[in-house]
Amino acid sequence: MSGHTPKGWQWTAPILPLVVDAAVVIVVRMDSTLARLGGDGGRWPTVLRWLTGIMTVLLNVGQSALDRDRVGVAVHSVAPLLLIVTAETSLAYRRAITAAVAAREAAERAERAERERRAEEDRRRAREERIADFEAAERRERERRDHDATLAREQREHEARILREQREESVRREAFEREEKERREGAVRAERERREREVSERERREREERLARERHEREAAERARQELLSGGPVAEKLTEQRAREVAGAACAAGLPQRQAVELTGWSAGWIAARYQELRDPQAQPAAVLAST
Repeated sequence: MSGHTPKGWQWTAPILPLVVDAAVVIVVRMDSTLARLGGDGGRWPTVLRWLTGIMTVLLNVGQSALDRDRVGVAVHSVAPLLLIVTAETSLAYRRAITAAVAAREAAERAERAERERRAEEDRRRAREERIADFEAAERRERERRDHDATLAREQREHEARILREQREESVRREAFEREEKERREGAVRAERERREREVSERERREREERLARERHEREAAERARQELLSGGPVAEKLTEQRAREVAGAACAAGLPQRQAVELTGWSAGWIAARYQELRDPQAQPAAVLAST
């Protein structure tokens, strides 16, 4: 590589062999890990192994081949060829070892599972025997308790019958009192609901009257505004009070100030001041000064 590198770049000659050697180490180590895990990388790992092997052979025998030295070619190709064959053989060995180890582990797991199954079966039988003995003793004890419980139950039933009759009488009395109380509460509730309905109806009528009054006032104001604006242009100035009313109606209707001047006969400045007063009440003193 050094002999075939341009002058001044001989220091880069070792880079290519190092890259090829690193690729060889990487592919061998990755194949080892993949074989240990039982996986298959496909055809690309094989292509990479052979590619790196061929590159190693070419780098080793290149100079001898250029010099037509067959002996040098043969001698220098021994190591890379052994490397290629060793990589392929070690991969096969690793796969075979992995398969053998996996088979042995599977056999050991199966044997261990069988031992555990037999032990579980023995434990189950012993547990069933203990349960059977316990159930027999429990059955005898239960029969004795049932006899004693029968006698006690008969006594309790007699006492319970007396208590039940007393409770039924108390329940009937409480039911009568509860019905009487509910009847009184229902009457009070009905009276309260009636009063609430009357109040609600009165409020509804008042609200409707207020809405009707407001609508009537709005309609009256609209008619007054239309009446003020229906006069058309005037030949002489209106009185100040009349002119203020017309200007207010024009401003509320959104008419331009020029039309308000025509309707009142007053100056544009005075109309602008009135519009300003209506739009901004706080500016009224300034508007008065402007109008004067």
